[in-house]
Amino acid sequence: MTANSEDIHAKAHLHRLTVRKDRRLFARRGAGRLVFVSGTTGYDYATMTMPETVEAQTRNCLATIGKALQDGGFDMADVARAHYYITDQAFADIVFPILGATFGEIRPAATMIVCQLNKPEMKIEIEVTALRRTA
Repeated sequence: MTANSEDIHAKAHLHRLTVRKDRRLFARRGAGRLVFVSGTTGYDYATMTMPETVEAQTRNCLATIGKALQDGGFDMADVARAHYYITDQAFADIVFPILGATFGEIRPAATMIVCQLNKPEMKIEIEVTALRRTA
């Protein structure tokens, strides 16, 4: 690990959340710093349980991402890209309003993919890339 990068790990190992800051990536162009948040699933880390509904899992994902970004000196307004992985196509219409409430004004580039996740109780996983837009 160099002085220009830092790993921030969530307190729970189950979701393998890693945030990386690389100040060198865009420093020459003056665009700011990037942070990558990946592997964020819907665990409730206060109780170490996985909620049954995709709505609750989505809210937990967003809360975990928000905390990771904040710990790295970023916030949700810095999110430039988001990938959403859901296990059932029917979940798209359920999670869109929740995601819109968080990202509607931010409007990051986004992709939603229907796929199988690592554990059957997982219904959604979210990853984001944030770019610090202010100095």
